[in-house]
Amino acid sequence: MALMLSLLSALVVLSHGHGGSLGCNLTLNHDLVSNENVVLLDQMRRISLSLCLDDRKDFRFPQQAVNGSQVQRTQAISVLYEMLVQTSRVFFTEQSSAAWNTTLLHQLLTGLHRQLEDLEPCLVQDVGQAESAAGKDPTLAVKRYFLGIRLYLKQKKYSDCAWEVVREEIMSSFSSSTSLQEGLRKKDGDLPGLTLN
Repeated sequence: MALMLSLLSALVVLSHGHGGSLGCNLTLNHDLVSNENVVLLDQMRRISLSLCLDDRKDFRFPQQAVNGSQVQRTQAISVLYEMLVQTSRVFFTEQSSAAWNTTLLHQLLTGLHRQLEDLEPCLVQDVGQAESAAGKDPTLAVKRYFLGIRLYLKQKKYSDCAWEVVREEIMSSFSSSTSLQEGLRKKDGDLPGLTLN
């Protein structure tokens, strides 16, 4: 069964690839996959968060790093990409496989991979510009945020409540990244090669 799911996921990923396109072209499909990932995270809920009040934690989400109006336009793609990489890293673990419904988890990881593939051509185009942009690199704040999440899970020994708190936190971070994507869409003309349909 696991092998069948892996093969099916590989086919889904390949069928939604860029077909060799070198341009940066994020379509509505990217937004749809993002919304599907939020729905999957919601469906993964196993216990009520009200049972985990003692486990609640403020992970200090780096709001400035994902605020579309404050992040340099050339860095926005890097921030989105880093959020997806780090989210995948949290859920692509042995402990995560033991905690969640494997079908939903597999679908989430496939969706995250599809989004990463969509962003890769944009990331390559913006690397030189982002490196020359003045100010701090907002992806560092995103990395620190997710490091805090991983350390929290380890400290809590990957308990059901810890996973529930993290699932809820990542759903919230996805909502913030959606606002960053909307900010990119508004600034579409200012990002060379970025087309959001």
